[in-house]
Amino acid sequence: MRPLRAIAVLPTMFTLGNLVCGFFAIVVASRVPAPAEWPVEAAALMKTMDDLRQSAWLIFIAMLFDALDGYVARLSRTSSDFGAELDSLCDVVSFGVAPAFLLVKLCPQFAYLHREAVWIIAATFAACAALRLARFNVETSDEDEHLHFSGLPSPGAAGAIAGFALVFYTLADPVEGIPTYATKVHSVLQSVLPMFAVLVALLMVSRIPYPHVVNQVFRGQRSFSHVVKLLFALVAVMVIRGYALALVFSVFALSGPVRYLWDKVVRHRVQEEPIF
Repeated sequence: MRPLRAIAVLPTMFTLGNLVCGFFAIVVASRVPAPAEWPVEAAALMKTMDDLRQSAWLIFIAMLFDALDGYVARLSRTSSDFGAELDSLCDVVSFGVAPAFLLVKLCPQFAYLHREAVWIIAATFAACAALRLARFNVETSDEDEHLHFSGLPSPGAAGAIAGFALVFYTLADPVEGIPTYATKVHSVLQSVLPMFAVLVALLMVSRIPYPHVVNQVFRGQRSFSHVVKLLFALVAVMVIRGYALALVFSVFALSGPVRYLWDKVVRHRVQEEPIF
C-alpha cells in the first residue's frame, strides 16, 4: 500500500464544499412533512415549498463547487487520483442521494398512494448515479478532451429533478397556497416526476453521448454570434427564472435519446457502441 504524501488544499476544499451542500440539501428536505401531514394553510404550505426550494438551490450550488474544483485543480496543476476519487464520492451524495431524497419530498400525493414504489424509484436513482460515476472513473483518462460524456452526467440528472422544486415554489401563492389554476398542474407533475426520474436514472447508465456543455459552450474563443446567442439565452432564462432550470435540465436530459433516435432512424447512422 502506497501512503498518501500530499493533498492539494484548494481543490479539495471546493470538492468538500460540494459534499457539504449535498448533505445540507438532504437536511433541509427532511424538514418537509410526511405526505399525510402536508399543510393546508397557505403560510405553512409556503414554508414547506421554501424548504424544497432551498434544498434544490443547495444541489445547484453543489454543481458550482463541482465545476470549480476541477478547474482550480487544472489551473494550479494539482490534479490527482485522490482528487478524482474524492470528487466522485462527493458527487454520489450531492447528485445521487440528495436529489433522490428530494424527489420523495416533492411528490407527497404519489408517496402517499405508492409508498414503497417512490422509495424504490429514489433508491434506483441513487444507485444509477453511483454506477454512472464509477464507470466514468474507470473509463476516463487524462488524455481525454472531455468534450462528450457517455451517458447523462449525474449533475445534469440531479438538476432535472431539483429544478421542479423551483417550479413548485413558483406555482405556490402566499395567500392562496396553491391557486386553483395551478392545482391540476401541481398534481400532474407529482404523478409524472417519479416516472421521469426512472427515465433519467436509465439515461445516466446508458451509452448515449451527451455534450460537455461547459467545455463546448464557454471555453476557448468563439464567434461574435455565439456570444450574442448565449446572451439572449441567458435573458430568456431570467425572464422565466422560476421554470427555467427545470426546463433547461429536462431538455438537456431528453436531448440525448432524441438525438440518438434522430441519427438512427432519420440519418441512419450506425451506433458505434451499445446504448446500455
